Amino acid sequence: MKKVAVLASGSGSNFEAIANAAQASDSPYEVVALITNRADAFALERAKSLSIPSYTVLPNQFHNKVDYEQDILAKLRAYDVDWIALAGYMRIVGPTLLEPFRNRIINVHPSLLPQFPGKDAIEQALAAGVSHTGVTVHYIDEGVDTGPMIAQQSISIAEFDTYNILQMKLREVEHILYPQTLKHVIREDELIEKNSVN
Repeated sequence: MKKVAVLASGSGSNFEAIANAAQASDSPYEVVALITNRADAFALERAKSLSIPSYTVLPNQFHNKVDYEQDILAKLRAYDVDWIALAGYMRIVGPTLLEPFRNRIINVHPSLLPQFPGKDAIEQALAAGVSHTGVTVHYIDEGVDTGPMIAQQSISIAEFDTYNILQMKLREVEHILYPQTLKHVIREDELIEKNSVN
């Protein structure tokens, strides 16, 4: 059973979806901690209701990003974390976290990357007038939504879709695709580990 920590900045609905999926009998992972960079993140309430340990690490309480991420890294190591899932974590991951977890940090993004990376992906899609958008699950690298893609799912944009309607459609996809993809990459990694031992 692999140990997953979730980093979030906001409501934490994807955190909850990942945690709920971990309860399935065939899940290859368990969620051992939530870390947020905002004291008012609703994800903290979700963690409390799920009895998952949670921590708030505020960037402005540190001299620099390295110190901030070292504090997070210490918490991850205390739980012997294997994988990190970003769930609406609104900060670029620096090398302090990226290097120890290279190819073991994944993120969900509300667009069909490489289209509409970064913030405001839903607004970007609506402003562009495209007929389809979707959800991408990808590995994290040094860039902004530039890491290798793992899974995508497309949805159509109806003529009268507002931001809120489109966000709701995308969230429904995220809550299924993200936990499924997390399970998939962890199982694949376990197979590679077993084969390398043999």
